[in-house]
Amino acid sequence: MKNILITGFEPFGGEKINPSYEALKLLPETISTAKINILCLPVVFGKNGVLLEQSIDELDPDIIICVGQAGGRSGLTFEKIAINCQNASVPDNDGNQPHDEPVIEQGPAAYFATLPLSQMIAACKKAGFKAEFSYHAGTYVCNDTMYRLLHLLASGASKARGGFIHVPFVPEQVHDKKTSSQSLEETAKCLECAIKAAIEATN
Repeated sequence: MKNILITGFEPFGGEKINPSYEALKLLPETISTAKINILCLPVVFGKNGVLLEQSIDELDPDIIICVGQAGGRSGLTFEKIAINCQNASVPDNDGNQPHDEPVIEQGPAAYFATLPLSQMIAACKKAGFKAEFSYHAGTYVCNDTMYRLLHLLASGASKARGGFIHVPFVPEQVHDKKTSSQSLEETAKCLECAIKAAIEATN
C-alpha cells in the first residue's frame, strides 16, 4: 500500500479558517488503496520545514502534496515552480517578515515539482472541477514550504514525488461578490481526484 502525505496550513492573517487544511479533513482515509496521512503546518518560515521533514522521516511517504490557500483564485492551481526567495508582505504567525532572503542558503534558484501535474489537472477537469497550472507560488510561506520540500527530495532525503497545490477561499471568507470562492466539499473532491491521478501515474 502506498503512503500519501498531504499537508495544509493553520489560519493566518487574521482569518479564523484555512481551507487548505479544513478540506483535508474531508478526504477519505484511503484513496486507490493508498493510505492518506494529513498534517497541519504552521504558517511560520522555517518551522514549516522542520515539521514537514519530521513527518517525512516518520511516514516514508511515496507521494507528498502540500496545499495552501490562495485568495482570489477560482479553482485548484497546481504549482510548477518554487523559487529560493522569502519576501513577506505581512509577518508570519511568529512575527517573522523576511525581505529578499533565500529559503536555503546556497540553494539553487528554483526547483520544479516532481508530481505528475498534467495527469492530475486532466483528472480534475474530467470530473468537472476547475484546475490549472500556476508558475508562481509567491514568496510567502507557501513557496517557502514547496521549496523546502523539493530541496529535501533533491537531496535524497526521500524517494517520494512532491509538489504544491493552491486552493481558493471558502465562501465564509469572502466579503464581496467579486472575490472567487469554493466550498470545502468541492475543494476536497477535487483534491481527491488529483491524489487518485497522482497515485495511478506513479504505480
